[in-house]
Amino acid sequence: MRTKKICATRLVNIHKSIRFFLLLAALTFYNASNAQTWSLQQCLDTAIVNNKNLQISRNKMEVGTEKQGEAKANLLPKIGLYADYKYFAELPYQLMPQSAFGGPQGMYKEVQMGVPHNIGTNIQLAMPVYNSQVYGAIEATKIASELNGLQYKKTEEQVLFEISNLYYNAQILTHQKAFIDSNLVNTSRLLRNLKLLHAQQMIKKSDVSTIELQKEQLKTQLDLVENNLVQVMNALKYSIGIPFQQDIQIETEIKNRKVVDYTSSIPVDLQIANTQNKLLTSELSTLKGSRLPTVSLFGSYGMMGLGYDEKPNDFLNFYPTAFAGLQLSVPLFNGTVTKRKINQKKLEIQNNRLQIDLVTDQNQMLLENAGRRRAVSWQIITDTQKQIELAGTVYRERVLQQEAGTATLTDVLLADNAVREAQTSHLSAIIDYLKADLELKRLSGNVLSEN
Repeated sequence: MRTKKICATRLVNIHKSIRFFLLLAALTFYNASNAQTWSLQQCLDTAIVNNKNLQISRNKMEVGTEKQGEAKANLLPKIGLYADYKYFAELPYQLMPQSAFGGPQGMYKEVQMGVPHNIGTNIQLAMPVYNSQVYGAIEATKIASELNGLQYKKTEEQVLFEISNLYYNAQILTHQKAFIDSNLVNTSRLLRNLKLLHAQQMIKKSDVSTIELQKEQLKTQLDLVENNLVQVMNALKYSIGIPFQQDIQIETEIKNRKVVDYTSSIPVDLQIANTQNKLLTSELSTLKGSRLPTVSLFGSYGMMGLGYDEKPNDFLNFYPTAFAGLQLSVPLFNGTVTKRKINQKKLEIQNNRLQIDLVTDQNQMLLENAGRRRAVSWQIITDTQKQIELAGTVYRERVLQQEAGTATLTDVLLADNAVREAQTSHLSAIIDYLKADLELKRLSGNVLSEN
């Protein structure tokens, strides 16, 4: 018993030393801007800035804004400068009535008219007065810009959901590693005691070999957990958008908050479906409006240069030209193309409404399931925590009884297995709770809320 107290005191001192060393190392790395402990909120805030998927989504939002500006720009006047030069090696022919020169009626004579050199420069202006297609495009790009914003929100939720999941997995693996380390300490202590008993020929060699095998199995488990932890940390860095070479630590304490009833809001998937419905409805209105007339204002001002390069009347003279007018365009028949497009759009709207109903029903079902799963997991966490404490007490008692010769090695191993099972059940319950809580936050539209 005295030996056990001494070992326990040494373990406490070792743990205190390790804790002090970790604190000192964390402060040193923090001051050197290298390794530091990142909270979940720090990971999420950094990902908002650095995550490549979010950067792409932000660029898409900018593209949508520019497209909206492009559509509005179609209402502005269009001005163009045009110039051309023509040299006629053969002047064009015109038929002139001979009666204009005193000849007989109904008789014509071909005449070459004009001069060889023709230079034209003019400024042309065109502006739509009424065009339903332009107004429809403006409305459509406005809704599309809103849709891009919702797509960014969805991407943001997905990124933060993934990072939270990875962060929790890293915490779970850290605790699993701590459990294995603790089990290794207990197994090593038991192995030392058994070796002493074997040296005194009080137990069989097979008993020692059994515990040695158990110790090696724990070491293998530890290697696997450490490897998984490295992979999860790499995935976490990738999602955050920081270099793999950057050394970061996570908070090991898992904050099991009490079961919270999140305030439900419209999920982003449902918002996207509703906005898509608005966009389809706008496109349908634009298609119907394509049957309406369009009115445009146009005008031109320029100079026409006429030149002749033969003696004795060589010249190059310029004359102004100007005109303005209105153009009316009325679509009469385009082979039922518009009608077919309208029918297609109506079917797309019908499917969209069905999609909205599906998303709504699915979300309600998933909310109900996630709420139940979280509540059950919370209760299991409480129960398994008590089981760990009880199993630890039983294990320590069995070790003392085995040392006193009142319990067999099998009793000790059964107690040790009970400790491990309780630890595994506890970690599984925590994983289930955290995942259910994350899912509940996502379904209720609270992923972007403060963690």
